[in-house]
Amino acid sequence: MSDELQARPSQEARQWAMFCHYAAFLGLVFPFGNLLGPLIVWQIKRESDPFVDRQGKEALNFQITVSLALLVSLMLCVLVIGFLLLALVSAGALVLTVIAGVKANEGRDYRYPFTWRPLK
Repeated sequence: MSDELQARPSQEARQWAMFCHYAAFLGLVFPFGNLLGPLIVWQIKRESDPFVDRQGKEALNFQITVSLALLVSLMLCVLVIGFLLLALVSAGALVLTVIAGVKANEGRDYRYPFTWRPLK
């Protein structure tokens, strides 16, 4: 049990990792905020803890994937199916971002499904 407690990130690291995920909600305030929020938090805090670095990269990779999916969906609006895809991608991103933030706050590494990972 002591090994489990030692491996767990500090409260501060867990909190910053959670902020990396939740910073994506800046996209609700201004364009590309979903990319800028996680990028800024990750850049500021990535060297403070390896857990924050991993979760910041994961959050940013997911938001890059979401942005690309939204762009494709927007182009498909010409064929009407894009409107449905916009709703599905948006709802999925919302749910997965909340789950990731909760897991990060628990100190657990979270990997988003269906994510392109250009940042290693």
